[in-house]
Formats: sequence, structure tokens, C-alpha cells
Amino acid sequence: MKQLFAALAIAAAAVPALAHEGHEHNAFSKPEDAVRYRQAAFSVMGTHFARIGQVVKGEKPFDKAAVQADVAVVEALAKLPFAAFPAGSDLSNSKAKPEVWKEAGKFKAGADKMQGEIAKLSTAAKSGDLNAIKVAFGGVGQSCKSCHDNFKNK
Repeated sequence: MKQLFAALAIAAAAVPALAHEGHEHNAFSKPEDAVRYRQAAFSVMGTHFARIGQVVKGEKPFDKAAVQADVAVVEALAKLPFAAFPAGSDLSNSKAKPEVWKEAGKFKAGADKMQGEIAKLSTAAKSGDLNAIKVAFGGVGQSCKSCHDNFKNK
């Protein structure tokens, strides 16, 4: 639980600084820092999303509070990585395809779609309705898959 609160505190502090429109290019002094940052944000987000997935698949018992906590982390972190794709951060240790920068509008639309789907998951988690959570989880998963298919090298 301490790790959850620490992650949320870090995310809450970082969101306003990084999500501020027009200042993304100033957020990282080196392209390597941007790559590490976005990979870390996606990794932590993926860990918490996978925990929700275990519940959705019936691999873990449904604990409303635990799902809500995992969704809160996913929701906070979903805003972070997209400010970490400045020009020049298409480095060899990045799995981002060149399309991230060539099709920036489509990439942003994918990020917006994912964040919208996560908001639906958050609403479902707050309701405590496992069936609603399952449906919303599927929507988030589809938005993630779509972006991975278009913008991430395997």
C-alpha cells in the first residue's frame, strides 16, 4: 500500500508539470531521459492494469478496494508518458515506431482514446460492478492494443 501511495504522490506531482500544453519540449534535458521516463510510466501502468486483468479473468478474487486502487494508479499514470515523446527521442533503446512522430495527430488521438477508456474504467471501478469493470477493462485493452499495433515495435 505504501508503494501505491508513493506512486500516486509522484504521479500527482508530475502530471501538472508534464501535462502543461506547449512545454513538453522543456521537460527533458536529454532524449535518453524522455525514453526512460515514458518506459517507466508505461511499465508501472502495465503492472497495475495486469492486476485488474487478473480479477477480470477470474484469476484473483474481486476486491473492490484493490481494483479501485489499481485503476487510480493507471488513471494517474496514463497522463504521463505522452509528454515524453519529444522530437529526437526515437533512440535505439526505444520501442517507439517512427510513426509516433510522423503521425503525431493519430498518436495523440490514440492517447486521448485510451485516457477516455480509462475514465470509463474508473467510473466502473467506483460503482463496484464487476461486469461493468470487465466491459470497461476490455475497452482500455483495445485502445492499448490499437496504439501498440500502430506505434510500438515488438
